[in-house]
Amino acid sequence: EKKSCKLITKDFRESINIGLIQSEKVVLDVGCGTGILSMFAAKAGAKRVIAVDQSEIIYQAMDIVRSNQLENITLIKGRIEDIKLPVEKVDIIISEWMGYFLLFESMLDSVLYARDCYLADGVYPDLCNISLAAVGDAQKHQDRFAFWEDVYGFNMACMKTAVVPEAVVEVVQAETLISEPAVVQVNILTIQKSEPLCTVIRISFLVTFSTGPQVTKTHWKQTVFLLEKPISVKAGNSKHFMELSVSASLQFSGSLFQICGD
Repeated sequence: EKKSCKLITKDFRESINIGLIQSEKVVLDVGCGTGILSMFAAKAGAKRVIAVDQSEIIYQAMDIVRSNQLENITLIKGRIEDIKLPVEKVDIIISEWMGYFLLFESMLDSVLYARDCYLADGVYPDLCNISLAAVGDAQKHQDRFAFWEDVYGFNMACMKTAVVPEAVVEVVQAETLISEPAVVQVNILTIQKSEPLCTVIRISFLVTFSTGPQVTKTHWKQTVFLLEKPISVKAGNSKHFMELSVSASLQFSGSLFQICGD
């Protein structure tokens, strides 16, 4: 699914080409999938590419690499945390690790492990922005909340409390944005697993891409946090226009992150 997003894959290829052209560097691809990023790196001039994936798709990646006669790519099945690489250090780590709202179902833990154990130089992507903005969509709120007050004549209003904690991954229309975003930058080169992180995602290498509602849609879409009761605002409000604090706890791969936006 991810590799079918041509826009993102094209941006990865451009960044890899800029960073690796005739570089003779050793590259590690964490969660390689079909091996497309590994092949980009090999074509861009990497001395050696080590591609790791724990899923069965690694076998298709082996066939793909073999079919394209890229002999400088080594493919290994397993979790990066559980295997030993055939080299002590790599110069660059590449990975399409991002999940919904950047962190949900992502492979960031694995990338950080690889960084701490093997990295000598850089990570692609290296900088990420998480943006949190207010959305005004009365019809969507009606569909998700008021609906429960009368379900074929039955009162199911108690279901509202079950809906609120669940983030919704869907496409947000740009015209429904009603505030400027609060933005927090995540530096993949320095962040630690235990570090608090205070949605739209913007990724940066020398090349950037965005998953915002104002640009071409991606498979990440946007992540919506629902409010049980709408907050009334007026066009042109500027004083305390983002006086809203959002806190969420996200558990994945055994590590707890705190996401906050004001």
